[in-house]
Amino acid sequence: MAASSNRITLGPLVAAIDQGTSSTRFLVFNSKTAELLSHHQVEIRQSFPKEGWVEEDPREILQSVYECMERTCEKLTQLNIDISNIKAIGVTNQRETTLVWDRRTGEPLYNAIVWLDLRTQSTVERLISKTPGRNKNHLKHKTGLPISTYFSAVKLRWLLDNVPEVREAVESNRALFGTVDSWLIWCLTGGACGGVHCTDVTNASRTMLFNIHTLNWDPELCRYFGVPMEILPRVRSSSEIYGLMKSGALSGIPISGCLGDQSAALVGQMCFQDGQAKNTYGTGCFLLRNTGSKPVMSDHGLLTTVAYKLGRDKPACYALEGSVAIAGAVVRWLQDNLGIIGSSEELEQCAASVGTSYGCYFVPAFSGLYAPYWEPSARGIICGLTQFTNKNHVAFAALEAVCFQTREILDAMNQDSGIPLSQLQVDGGMTSNRLLMQLQADILCIPVVKPSMPETTALGAAMAAGAAEGVSVWSLRSEDLNEATCDKFEPQINPEGEQTHRTLHTPYTHCVKVCVWMCVQRASSGTPAGRKPLRARMILGAMLPGGLYVP
Repeated sequence: MAASSNRITLGPLVAAIDQGTSSTRFLVFNSKTAELLSHHQVEIRQSFPKEGWVEEDPREILQSVYECMERTCEKLTQLNIDISNIKAIGVTNQRETTLVWDRRTGEPLYNAIVWLDLRTQSTVERLISKTPGRNKNHLKHKTGLPISTYFSAVKLRWLLDNVPEVREAVESNRALFGTVDSWLIWCLTGGACGGVHCTDVTNASRTMLFNIHTLNWDPELCRYFGVPMEILPRVRSSSEIYGLMKSGALSGIPISGCLGDQSAALVGQMCFQDGQAKNTYGTGCFLLRNTGSKPVMSDHGLLTTVAYKLGRDKPACYALEGSVAIAGAVVRWLQDNLGIIGSSEELEQCAASVGTSYGCYFVPAFSGLYAPYWEPSARGIICGLTQFTNKNHVAFAALEAVCFQTREILDAMNQDSGIPLSQLQVDGGMTSNRLLMQLQADILCIPVVKPSMPETTALGAAMAAGAAEGVSVWSLRSEDLNEATCDKFEPQINPEGEQTHRTLHTPYTHCVKVCVWMCVQRASSGTPAGRKPLRARMILGAMLPGGLYVP
């Protein structure tokens, strides 16, 4: 059966590299049915050199991609599937994670600084101090983003300020900057021997150096951050041939799709219509709502981002996004740091055994608070503990925390759009937790819809790659898209239960205020003149009128 004459012919296949925060995967899909045929996954190690610092090794990231490709091809061969039928490869990636490497040697000049890293707090403060009125939204009219530790430009500024190798490489015209997609595409298409240095509009829109209206790097933004434009990758659409694989079993196959992971999930969920939304439950939690061909600026703490541009001559589509730094990462924290669970499956079992947090609230602000607060100095808190509280109640509170954070974002999104969402499409690793999904439906009071095939992020990258001009093996016309089978979680509460969940959400929001209050106390004891405490008090006072007293 292993003989080439007996190999199964399935028609055109499309592969996707899914490089996430905690793992890398390589997946192969049938372009006619969207069926996942095979995949392989490799975990990625994170290092934490100092409190708030999060790094990954760019070489390990690249090696994990090669390993996943090789193992997946082996699995396909064992299934008698001919890998020569793979016609294109798409790339989807953790977004704001920042890398700088040497164009001559191909060597990274520092570890990748991961998107949730907090080392740039002082850099952000310094940049905000340059703006009129110390306004963190000063650049939002061009970028759609607040000035925050989250985005790539401040990480790049930190590297230029603190790593001599990076600074010297920039001065001698040897440095290249990129997010993970750029690093992978450059390496896979030849690296120092002619690799293609590019990114797509979705990843570029997360750097704070990109004008989301002109769809180009912005000279004014680059001057503001002190970033030389020569080190930036060329910006391309999300669906076109960027270059060819230069080594391995897949040598010669075009890389023709590129999307940041949240945009890829939006495409994979087929949210192509204005008003459709999806929420991805991964390391963090990311809710995107398609707003069509015009960017909508948020008045309620959300981000405006490029959703996708599926072809060089196609228009860009935009989205409103609410980002939560810690979702699935709380599971790893409970497992690795506290040791109260042994696996994600055990978390669900512990939480289900009690069915309530018994008044325990958990705000996992390990990397500050993202949308809608944007306060990097906030820290996590567990409160409402009694002698009766046990690890099962903490487990339930952790699941509630993910749901409450999503609720805050959805409320802000409904206010910005003026049209309440009628259902929420979901994906990501945490959606395998059925208790979490039912709890989310109950707390949002709308249905939660999960596709039966959970790999929507990789599917979106594969769709973009297969649809690219010059490949054209995947049709994105609405009449050709396969209808996905789904699990639907309906709210299982009566009107009194809905009021109970609304009541529960209020103390959770008070706990968020305590996180900011802790930031006030820390800042009061460690900064001159009280500028930061004053800013934190202002944030705190705006969050819930008549709430927590701060002297």
